[in-house]
Amino acid sequence: MLDLLSPALQDPILSLSVAFREDNRAEKMDLGIGVYKDSQGNTPIMKAVKAAQQQLAESQTTKSYVGLAGSEAYNQAMTDLLLKGTDGYSRSAAVQTPGASGALRMLADLMYLAKPITTVWISNPSYVNHKPVMEAAGLTVKFYPYFNAETKQVDADAMIDALSKAGPDDVVLLHGCCHNPTGADIRPEHWQAINDLAQKNGFTPFVDIAYQGFGDGLEEDANGLRLLADSVEEMLIATSCSKNFGLYRERTGASIVIGKNAQEAGNAKGRILQLARATYTMPPDHGAAIVETILTSDELTKQWKDELDEMRGRIITLRDGLSAALAKRTGDTRFDFIKEHKGMFSMLGLTQEQVAKLRDDFGIYAVGDSRINVAGLTETRIDYLADALIAVSK
Repeated sequence: MLDLLSPALQDPILSLSVAFREDNRAEKMDLGIGVYKDSQGNTPIMKAVKAAQQQLAESQTTKSYVGLAGSEAYNQAMTDLLLKGTDGYSRSAAVQTPGASGALRMLADLMYLAKPITTVWISNPSYVNHKPVMEAAGLTVKFYPYFNAETKQVDADAMIDALSKAGPDDVVLLHGCCHNPTGADIRPEHWQAINDLAQKNGFTPFVDIAYQGFGDGLEEDANGLRLLADSVEEMLIATSCSKNFGLYRERTGASIVIGKNAQEAGNAKGRILQLARATYTMPPDHGAAIVETILTSDELTKQWKDELDEMRGRIITLRDGLSAALAKRTGDTRFDFIKEHKGMFSMLGLTQEQVAKLRDDFGIYAVGDSRINVAGLTETRIDYLADALIAVSK
């Protein structure tokens, strides 16, 4: 049987980490994989997370099973974080999942179970795992225009025009904030236009919000999602605690469904639990227990929010510093888009050959589409990166 298998293609992002580790150059820089790093180049454990872990170590009395839905207190806390105060809040249901990728897959399976002819529209470009997950569930995938390679911003007119053709058999997958891989975010007026189209044409919005708090702020980053939740009859949400709680390896996420009413949302949750039973059965508990501990404590919630504000502020400072360093070297504003983008990533518009030259000549690892993780940069390496970008751009 196994001799029938051909070698698998390497993951375009995760494979970079292997190549980076095997690179012996002292000046090497990993701007590929999407993790936040501090000024020393480490991915830290947040102080609020450490405090919550200590509480759990002292208070937990069992490692028995939690259940198919994971922690219901965690599910409620995540629903509160995203939807409290919206019309959709009272007609929503949540299920803890193994990270946002688990949430994406459970919702994709749910879509196929409910309506196998569903077409999922995703942005061009989009998170590298969106298309494979949707297609693995049996769904059809289409792309809508998103990124303007010249302006390095959202091509809003082309996006809205394409989405005007989506209908009742379609699901439109949107990045809630901090678009991966481009860093270019949808403006409020365009969220409103998408909301109007969803109500007029009947397509279902699906918001993947993996970076809440890394863009304009914890509340501000959820504005587009909340606008939709206030207005549409049905909606799907995938969320993650990997970035804003720094729980990368704990695989902590959630699927949230908004239905026409609470009963329909509950029916959808029951179906997700059936799908989970046939896939992974139960999500890992530790990360969810940490998040639940933080979000149910006023003191820890404040500490976490303060730390998150510091992380976001540092990313903005790195963006401003890199943009200024490039402007100084070029004498123009062509790299100003870097300080205008949101969150961890920016797509620089380099060719694959230029990205390869960055790696081969300077030890700087970026994704082949020229996505860099700004949050992987350290303050002392800004000038080195700027010099390298100028060199490969000539």
